[in-house]
Amino acid sequence: MDNNIENPLVWPILALIEASEESSQIHHLAIELQKNGLLEKLDKDPNKDLFKRNFLLMNALYQLQAILLPAQWLQVEAMNIQLSEYLPENIERALGQTSALRSYYLDWQNFETNSDDIEAMLTGFWQRYHQTISPSISTIDKSNALQIFGLGTQATQQQIRKKWRRLALELHPDRVTGDKDKFLKACEAWQVLKN
Repeated sequence: MDNNIENPLVWPILALIEASEESSQIHHLAIELQKNGLLEKLDKDPNKDLFKRNFLLMNALYQLQAILLPAQWLQVEAMNIQLSEYLPENIERALGQTSALRSYYLDWQNFETNSDDIEAMLTGFWQRYHQTISPSISTIDKSNALQIFGLGTQATQQQIRKKWRRLALELHPDRVTGDKDKFLKACEAWQVLKN
């Protein structure tokens, strides 16, 4: 697959970032693009659809970052996307900090990732994010985790996994109906229950 494909979201995303008075977040960009009819459903499977939309956004952001250099710096982090006329003092170091992620999202072969890998990446991302904003050790035990999932103590692993997938899709912050705090709690509960 050609990795030099220009993503059609590059210029609409630039317009949104330039119009924003503060830094953007990936899920805010997704919502605005959806409102404008520029980011439609991409897969029947809800997890794959969410992943593919996120992939297109991140791919466009990293393409845009390369296009704007050296005139401008585009900070690309899922929760902190901002444009600056001032380049970081050490541009190579700044680019190096995200090189693996940039390489992943610029490789179009990753667009067709399987459902299990998507679920693992989604869970891992939110665990890391949760640890960044609240690094304390989890206080959720199995009983509390089951309550968060709305399941009884006799729930099977299959029921737990099915409920996790439903909650992850329903609460994910990239969705219009998402709730970041509830999603983080569900991720924490999933870590307790998945074993």
